[in-house]
Amino acid sequence: MQEVYSICLMCTVRCPIRVFVKNDDVKLIEGNPHVAGIEGSICPKGAAGVALLNDDERVKSPLIRTGPRGSGQWREASWDEALDYVAEKLREIKDKYGGRSIALTERSHLNTHISKTFLKAIGSPNYFSHDSCCKGSLNTAFRSLTGYPDGNIGIDIGKAKYVVSYGRNLFESIELKVVKQLTQAMDKGTKLVYIDPRVTVTATRAHKYLMIRPGTDLALNYALMHVIIREGLYDKEFVNRWVVGFKTLQSFVEPYSPKWAEQETGIPASEIISLAREAAEARPSVVFHYGYRCANYTNEVYFRRSLIILNALMGNFEAPGGIFVKKGAKDAGKKPLRKLVDQDLPKVAEERCDGVGTPKFPTPDPAHGVVQMLPNVILSEDPYPIKALLVWRHDPMLSIPDYENNKRAFNKLDLLVAIDTQFSETAWMADVILPESIYLERGDSIQEANGLKPSLVMRKPAVTPRYDTKPGWEIIKLLADRLGVGRYFPYNSLEELWEYQLEGTGISIEDFEAKGVVSLSKDAIYWDRKDGLKFKTPSGKIEFVSSLFENNGIPSFPAYDPVIPPGEGTFRLMIGRTVAHTHVSTQNNPLLNELVPENLLWINAKEAKKLGISDGQMVEVSSPAGKDTIRAYVTDLIHPEAVFMLHGFGRRVPVLTRCYKKGASDTMLQENVTDMVGGSPALQHVYVKVKPVS
Repeated sequence: MQEVYSICLMCTVRCPIRVFVKNDDVKLIEGNPHVAGIEGSICPKGAAGVALLNDDERVKSPLIRTGPRGSGQWREASWDEALDYVAEKLREIKDKYGGRSIALTERSHLNTHISKTFLKAIGSPNYFSHDSCCKGSLNTAFRSLTGYPDGNIGIDIGKAKYVVSYGRNLFESIELKVVKQLTQAMDKGTKLVYIDPRVTVTATRAHKYLMIRPGTDLALNYALMHVIIREGLYDKEFVNRWVVGFKTLQSFVEPYSPKWAEQETGIPASEIISLAREAAEARPSVVFHYGYRCANYTNEVYFRRSLIILNALMGNFEAPGGIFVKKGAKDAGKKPLRKLVDQDLPKVAEERCDGVGTPKFPTPDPAHGVVQMLPNVILSEDPYPIKALLVWRHDPMLSIPDYENNKRAFNKLDLLVAIDTQFSETAWMADVILPESIYLERGDSIQEANGLKPSLVMRKPAVTPRYDTKPGWEIIKLLADRLGVGRYFPYNSLEELWEYQLEGTGISIEDFEAKGVVSLSKDAIYWDRKDGLKFKTPSGKIEFVSSLFENNGIPSFPAYDPVIPPGEGTFRLMIGRTVAHTHVSTQNNPLLNELVPENLLWINAKEAKKLGISDGQMVEVSSPAGKDTIRAYVTDLIHPEAVFMLHGFGRRVPVLTRCYKKGASDTMLQENVTDMVGGSPALQHVYVKVKPVS
């Protein structure tokens, strides 16, 4: 039995794994035993990678569309024919409309430096990642306060003594290493408070659960700040040394008392006061969890800012059990990996089509863009036409709200290309599908696993590809060669790509053989909290009053806008995840589909009774954007103003036979509404009506 160390890609966490292989077949996948916090563990999705490898409903060869978009009419093509076709179309579009008319969107991955290089090489500013649909407003919140994007910040949850989580459903939306650390900490006495309109698995594990009115989290946090500041519970030394704008915050939160917040949130004032005092007792080893998928409401950026501000008031930055800036190779005294984007690439002077980074849309992160703006840009051709879209390991049809509007937009494109392992909803509409080998069949760029103890991790191919597929880094290289920009991709093999990255680091490919990981630091790296913190704001401090916002005419502390209750028979639609699935990518996996084959609509028992809905009954859910049918789950475990469904179901690609038309699609119901300061879509902004299906 051969053992191959690699990196999982059944979700975006990318846990290090060990793959057991016999006769070019995967027999078992487990967590890498040499990685602290993983130590052999694996989640259900990671274990189901075997089923993905052998799934006969994967895309098996390059495909060129022969019928109308979405008809499922394809013909198989050779790689040369498919790549020539795509390159010729891209060349025609660029010649007619300019490089800016070509966009690329992807779910950020180890090869992102390659896709960004490709766009710059052909003269386009229009790189998009899934981040805005996931956590764009969190990114903006962190940059407004610390200068760092959210991806540069980590939580030392294993040493925390008190954790407050707002809908971050850790025990279902699983991040394996974090869950293990939190579980072990809770066994030793760490307290977990969970706040959510719905009773999740995490709620059942928490020491205290608070059911909150949907959309009112910011009101709760303003009241917590009110108590913490009024009672002097904050870390005065830290705030005086490292915070700008404390006095402004103090004046702002004065009217937002616990009694006021009780009326807005439904949480008793006594509970709010108790929460503030208990958290402060544990500082600095206390965490107000700032979340992950942070795309819920139009005030999302201010809610996420409030969470980061609460952490700063606790003085937990760079403290054991608090939050920290992730350390990389330079912090460990090593040379970082080389990236293709670090080359002398052509300068792209054009503004982004979504306006990000311009006075029109100044605060979201131009490194990711705001991808939900893309369909409307395509339809309106404002500020200029987007005629070609490359989609790599992403499914914007199901990730961007308003399915029908997305379809109209993508139908207007001159060229839609999908680089994917399976028939996503977007791939089903594509002109060409370039099938990528799955993570067990390919290697990728070496991962920089930054944190308190930075390391490098390698994804190695465990088996040969089952079908006529290629790794994405090779697909991009072959396209670049055809477009005359291949010189920016100085590799012809995986080994050459690795050698390019490792050049000058003193680390060789062979150094990964024994454990799959190369550690860059034996000890955890913390910065000196007295004078060694390195915030990237203009002031060099945490900016409660944000220069990023204020310099663009955006208030740091807007007045709270009360949440109006929905009308009779109307509910706020909430979405979320389960331990068995990753967003929209695993619903057709043979093993995971058995665990959770469809989503259900959680609805409060009293509200269901009023509407004549019984448990297990099929219901119609409708919104201004569309409608769908789903099975009802009648329960007391959800707030009466909300209904809930898992994200990623209700699929409309018939070749995905296991998940086809199972459950309902939240994207069919959501309106494309954006937090215009933070950049995230407000995925839970929409109100829906529910009625029994007769």
